[in-house]
Amino acid sequence: MLPYRISVLILTIVLLNLGVTSSKLDRRSQSHTIIHMNIDEDQAQFGDFPFRNTRLPWDERVDDLVSRLTLEEIQVQMARGGAGEFGGPAPAIPRLGIGSYQWVTECLRGDAYTIENATGFPQAIGLAATFSPDILYNVARATGQEVRAKHNDFVKRGIFKTHTGMSCLSPVINILRDPRWGRNQETYGEDPYMTGVLVQKFVIGIQGEDSRFIMTSAGCKHFDAHGGPDNIPVPTVSFDAVVSETDLRMTFLPAFKKCVEAGTYSVMCSYNSVNGVPACANKKLLTDILRTEWNFKGYVVSDEASIEFVVSEFHYCNNSVDAVAACVNAGTNLELSNNLPTPVFMSMMDAIKQGKLSEDLVRERVKPLFYTRMRLGEFDPVKDNPYAQLGMDQIESAEHQQLAVTAAMKSFVLLKNNGDILPLRKGQFSKVAIIGPMSDDTEQLSGDYQPFQDKSFFTTPLDTVKTLYPKAKYGQVCNDSTPCTQYNKAALPAIVKDTELVFVALGTGRAVEMEGNDRPDVELAGHQKELLLDVLDNSGDAKIILLLFSASPLNITFADQSDRVVAIMECFFPAQSTGKALYNVLTNTGPYSSPAGRLPNTWPLYSTQIPPMVNYSMEGRTYRYFRGDPLYPFGYGLSYTQFNFSNLMYNTTIKAGASLSVQVDITNVGDVDGEEVLQCYISWNDKSLPVPQLQLAYFDRILIASKQTISRRLSISSESMAFWQDGKWVIKAGGMSLLCGGQQPNQKKQVPSNVLSGTFTITNSDTL
Repeated sequence: MLPYRISVLILTIVLLNLGVTSSKLDRRSQSHTIIHMNIDEDQAQFGDFPFRNTRLPWDERVDDLVSRLTLEEIQVQMARGGAGEFGGPAPAIPRLGIGSYQWVTECLRGDAYTIENATGFPQAIGLAATFSPDILYNVARATGQEVRAKHNDFVKRGIFKTHTGMSCLSPVINILRDPRWGRNQETYGEDPYMTGVLVQKFVIGIQGEDSRFIMTSAGCKHFDAHGGPDNIPVPTVSFDAVVSETDLRMTFLPAFKKCVEAGTYSVMCSYNSVNGVPACANKKLLTDILRTEWNFKGYVVSDEASIEFVVSEFHYCNNSVDAVAACVNAGTNLELSNNLPTPVFMSMMDAIKQGKLSEDLVRERVKPLFYTRMRLGEFDPVKDNPYAQLGMDQIESAEHQQLAVTAAMKSFVLLKNNGDILPLRKGQFSKVAIIGPMSDDTEQLSGDYQPFQDKSFFTTPLDTVKTLYPKAKYGQVCNDSTPCTQYNKAALPAIVKDTELVFVALGTGRAVEMEGNDRPDVELAGHQKELLLDVLDNSGDAKIILLLFSASPLNITFADQSDRVVAIMECFFPAQSTGKALYNVLTNTGPYSSPAGRLPNTWPLYSTQIPPMVNYSMEGRTYRYFRGDPLYPFGYGLSYTQFNFSNLMYNTTIKAGASLSVQVDITNVGDVDGEEVLQCYISWNDKSLPVPQLQLAYFDRILIASKQTISRRLSISSESMAFWQDGKWVIKAGGMSLLCGGQQPNQKKQVPSNVLSGTFTITNSDTL
C-alpha cells in the first residue's frame, strides 16, 4: 500500500464506520445492498446459468461465467480492485446475479484496518522469531476465521467497504536484506528457506483445508526484489532494483515459489522495477517465472498505485493505454488503484481497439478473479459452505485471546541473562522502577498493519511490572514517545534513584520504522541511548533489565557489554498481549514460559558492516553471505535451561536429487521444562561454487521436559542442495557438510548448547 496514504485511509475508515454502525451507508453502498439482498432472496432466476451448477468442474463454471461478460464489464472488474470510494469494490453485475466484491483486505497478523475490532496477534517478524511453523499456521487460521466471520456479517448488512472482503493482501514474504528498511517488521526475516516454510503454513492456515471451499484467499507480496528503500535514500515508487540472476533465484524468488506451491490464490507485484522493468509490467517475473515455470494459476494484483507509477514515476509508458497493455500482457490481472475515479485499467477497451491487447488474453486474465470468488463460495448455496457459517462469536474469542498470548511468549528472544537474573523470583527485589517510551504505549507496541482492537484486552510492560511489584515507580521521560526528541532528562533521577531493579523499555514502533519510513541507521532513536546511560548513572548499583521492542536490529553493543545491564530481551511488536506474555516469561509461569525465540535476522556489531541500502547484491548481507562477527547471529537466543545434542546419524552418500535422512537426539539437561529450536545447516565444501557460505536446511521448535531426551527424524531436501548456475538449478557431485544443533555454527557469540557436524557426499551431478 502507499505509505503516505495509510494514515489517511485509516482515518477515513474510522469516520465511515461512524455511519456504518448506525446503518447510515453512503448512496453507493446502498445500491450494492439492494442488489445483494435481491440476489440472496431470489437465486432461482439465476440458477440455470452453468456457472452456478455445482456439479460442473470449476474451470467449466468459470469459462461459462466469463463468456457471458461484455468487455466493458471485464474492464471494470479488473480495474476496481482498489481501496476507497472509487478504487473498489468491483461492482455488481445484476443481469447475472453477481454481487459486489471487495478485493482489499489485510490479514498480516489479524484482520487489519477493518471497521470494528479483531484479535491482534504479534507482528510478522515476531512470529518468525518463534521459529515455529505451528504458530504461523495457528495465527493464520485464527486470522482467517475472524476475517471470514466479519465478512459474512458485513455482507448481511450490505457493507462492501475497504477491508471487509475475503481476499487477503497477505503475507509479506520479502527478505529482510537491510536492517534499515521500514517494512522489515512485516517480513519473516532474512532466510529464504525459513520464509518459505513459514509462508506455506500461513497460506494453508488462512485459506483453510476444506476440500471444496477456501476460508479466505491468501496473497503473497511483494513480487519481487523488494526490500528497501522505502524513502531513504530514494522512494520505492521510482526505485530500480538491479539484481543478478543468481541473487534473484537464490534469495528473492524461493519463498514466492513455496507460496505458489502452497496454493495461494494471488501474488502482488511490487512498486519497484527489476533490472529496468516495473514489476507489474515485468513479463519475466509475472509470466515466464510465475506462470510458466511455477504453474501459478491465480491472479496478480498490483500494489496500490503501482500501475499508475508505470507512467508517472518510471516513465516506462507514456499513457494509460500503453500502461494497461504492458501490465496485462505481462501478467497483471487486477489493478489496485490509489482511489482513482478512472483507474489506468479503464483504458483497457482503448488498448483492445488499438490492437495493443487482445480480447482473448483479457478474458483469460479475468478468469482467475472469478475462480477465486467461486472457491470462496460466492456462487454456491450458502448451506454447503462451512466457512459461510462462521459467526461473530469468532471475533476476539477466548481461544484467539489465548493464542495471542502464547504467540507473543514464543516470540521473545532472550539475548542476555547474566547471573541467571531471569526468571525473576518472588521477594527478590522490593525497590523497582520502570522507565522508557515503550513502557505503556499501546500504539507503538502494536507495530504496523494492526487490527483495531478492544483496548480492554491490551496489556503493556507497565502492567507487567505493576503486577509483579505494585509499588514500582514509573515515569515517562520521552515526551514524544519512541522518537524521543523531547527528552525530560531532569525528571529521570527521581524515578530510578534508590532502586534495586530498573526495567528500561526502549524501541522503535511505527513512529520510527514502518512502511514509508526507513531508518537512516540502526541507532536507538533520539535520546534513547542517553536515557539508558542516565539510568546507569543515576540508579546506584541497581540491576538493569533492558526490554527492546523493534522489528530490526538496534545498536546496543554498549548495553551488551555493560555488567549493570544484566538481561536483554528482544520482544518485537507483541501487540495486545504484551503485558501478559511478558509476565509469564519473566517469571517462568505456565507452559512455554522458558524463552525459546530465536533471531530471524543478523544483528550487526557495527554500522559499517551494513552495505548501502540501494545495493541489491547479497554480498555481505544476511548470515548466508556476511563475513565477520555480528553482535547477535541469526538463530541466536538463550533459554532458562540447557540442551545437549548427540547421536547425529545420516547417510554419508546420496545421489543427486535424493533427500538426506537425518536423526539426532536432544536432551534437556537443565532443571526447567523448555523448548529448543533445532537448526540444521548445510554448506558446500567446494568454495568456488556460487553458493552461500551456509544455508539453513531444517528447523523446528520442540518442547522437551527437564532431563528428557527426544529423538528427532528429519529430512534435508534435495532442493536445499541445489544452486543456480548457467540458467538452471544444479546439484553438483562432491562433499557437503551437515551441522545440527541449537544455534548457527561457528559463531563468536554462542548459546550454551552444542552443534554436531559431519560430512556427506553427493555421488553424481544433476539438474532439477
